[in-house]
Amino acid sequence: MQTSVPVQEKPTRKRFQILSLIFLSVVINYMDRTNISVAAAALTDELQLTSIQMGLIFSAFGWTYSICQIPGGIVVDFVKARILYPVILVLWSAATLVQGLVSSFGALIGLRMAIGVFEAPSYPCNNKIVTSWFPENERASAIAIYTSGQFIGLAFLMPVLVVIQDAFGWRGLFIVSGLVGFVWAAIWYVFYRDPEDHKGANQAELDHISQDEVQVAEPVVEKNESKLTKENLKIVFSNQKLWGIYIGQFCLGGTLIFFLTWFPTYLVEYRGLSFIKSGFLASIPFIAAFCGVLISGFFSDFLVRKGVSKEVSRKTPMIIGMLLSMFIIGANYTDDTTLIITFLSIAFFGNGLSSIAWIFVSLLAPKQLIGLVGGCMNAVGSLAGVIVPVVIGFLVTDGDFRPALFFIASLACIGFCSYLFLVGKIERVVLPGDKKEA
Repeated sequence: MQTSVPVQEKPTRKRFQILSLIFLSVVINYMDRTNISVAAAALTDELQLTSIQMGLIFSAFGWTYSICQIPGGIVVDFVKARILYPVILVLWSAATLVQGLVSSFGALIGLRMAIGVFEAPSYPCNNKIVTSWFPENERASAIAIYTSGQFIGLAFLMPVLVVIQDAFGWRGLFIVSGLVGFVWAAIWYVFYRDPEDHKGANQAELDHISQDEVQVAEPVVEKNESKLTKENLKIVFSNQKLWGIYIGQFCLGGTLIFFLTWFPTYLVEYRGLSFIKSGFLASIPFIAAFCGVLISGFFSDFLVRKGVSKEVSRKTPMIIGMLLSMFIIGANYTDDTTLIITFLSIAFFGNGLSSIAWIFVSLLAPKQLIGLVGGCMNAVGSLAGVIVPVVIGFLVTDGDFRPALFFIASLACIGFCSYLFLVGKIERVVLPGDKKEA
C-alpha cells in the first residue's frame, strides 16, 4: 500500500510587504528632514534670515538627532514597532506642520530640534523590524533596499515638493508634509504586525525567517567580553584604524548633508535657476546616489563571492567613491547648467558608492565591541549634520558659493586619505589577551 507524502507548505512572502512599509516610511522620514531645503530660499526672503541663521536652522536637526541615537535605540528595545512607529510619526509630523505656522528664527530652530528628537528612533526601529522579519542571509539586501529610499524617494519627491510650494507657498509645503505623516501613521498601525502576530504569514515563512537562529549556538563569553574595561575603551577611542573609519564617516556625511540642506538654495540663489526648474534638476543627483548605493553593495558582494580579497572587494568602492565625490569642485569652473548638474551628480554618485562604509565596522572592530564601535562611528558621522551646514552658512555670507564647494571637496579628500592611510590593511583590531585572527 502506497503511503501519501505530505506536501510541504510554501512560505508566504509577507516580509516583503513589511519591507515596502519600511521603504515608504524612510521616504517620508527624509521628506520631513529635507523639505526645509526646498523652502529655504522663500523662507529666507520672507523672514529676512542671513545665511548664517539659515545654516543654524539646517544644522538644528542634527543636534538632537545625534544626541538621541542611544536613547532612541533603548526605546526601540522596549516598545513594539506597531505602536512606536505611529507615535513618532505623528510627533515629528506635528513638528513639521507647525513649521508652516511660525515666523521666528528661534521657533524654527526649536521645531527642527524636535524633529531630530522624534526621528531618532526610526532607523534603529527599521533595523529591528528587518532583523525580526528577515533571515540573516536576506537582511543585507533588505537593509540596502529600504536605505535606498532616502535617495530614490527624494529624487521623485523633490519636483513634487517644489510644485507644492509653488502652489501653496513655503508654509503650505510644511503643512502638506505634516498631513502626509499623519495619514501614514494610521496606515502603519493598520497594516504592520510582528511576524508571530501577522495572520498572513504562514508557519513556513516563520520557519524561513528563524532558520539561522536554530543553527547558531550561544557564543562563548571570553574574559574581555564580560565587561567594558578601561583598556578596551582606550582601544576604541585611540586605535588608528578605527579613527580612520570614524573620520571617513564624518567626511562621507559632509557631502550628503550638503545635498540634503543647501543644494536647492545653491541652484536658485547662487546659480539663478528658476524655482520650478531647480526642483526637477535637483532630482538627478539623488538618482545618481541611488545607483551608487546599489552598485556599491551588490558589486562588493559579487567580488566577495568570487573570492576577491576584502582589501579589494570592500575598500575599492569606498576609495573610488571618495575620489568621485571630489568632482563637486568642477561646478566652480563652469556656468553651464548641464555641466554643473553633471559634476554634482558624479559627486553624489560617489557618495552613494561610499555607502559601503558600515561594512568596515564588522571587519575592523573587536568582536566584543562591534556595537560600541558602530555607535562611535555613527556619533562622529552625525556631527557632519551639525557642523557642515553652519560652516557653509559662514562661507557663503559674501554671496560666493565657491568656497563652500571647495570645503565639501576637501572633506571628500580627507575621507579618501583616511581610508587609504589610517585604515590601511583590512584586519580586525584585537583586544589585549586576544589572539590575532589569521
